[in-house]
Amino acid sequence: MTTMTCSKTLSISNHRVFASDLNEHETVFGGETLKRIDDNSSIAASRIARIGTVTASIDQVNFILPFKINDSMCTESYVSSVGGRSIEVFTKIIGEHLKSGKRFLGLTCFSTFVVTDKNIVLPRIHPDTSEAEFVCAGYEKRQDQRLKKLLEQEKFNKNISLNFPWQ
Repeated sequence: MTTMTCSKTLSISNHRVFASDLNEHETVFGGETLKRIDDNSSIAASRIARIGTVTASIDQVNFILPFKINDSMCTESYVSSVGGRSIEVFTKIIGEHLKSGKRFLGLTCFSTFVVTDKNIVLPRIHPDTSEAEFVCAGYEKRQDQRLKKLLEQEKFNKNISLNFPWQ
């Protein structure tokens, strides 16, 4: 079985915050941030799979500090673990106040992707930085939590009406 380092899956993108990105609180609109997470993390997932992947979930999004006008948002994503057909990607967004140069942790998130080919054998992931070692070490606990949530969601879904609301 092949192995790949977290760094080989790293995807980085930068964005300057403009007025069009802001919500009524004059901070970046959450939906805009989620789009950036999905875009960037899908590249990391593709770098390990090299075939089609789809987003299964965006888990544990932690909005830590807001991004404001004239900040930059540096989005970094890398694969933090793989399962049989699943790929866990860790994303962080580092903000920078461009006038002062002060940097801050704005967001962390885990996303799960699945490969579209059921016969693929994914490479194992190997952490190659101290951050990646820390992040990857928590995979089994996060995976257990995701599986419990998935079972709960399946039960929940059975009780959701598909009827037209106006009937």
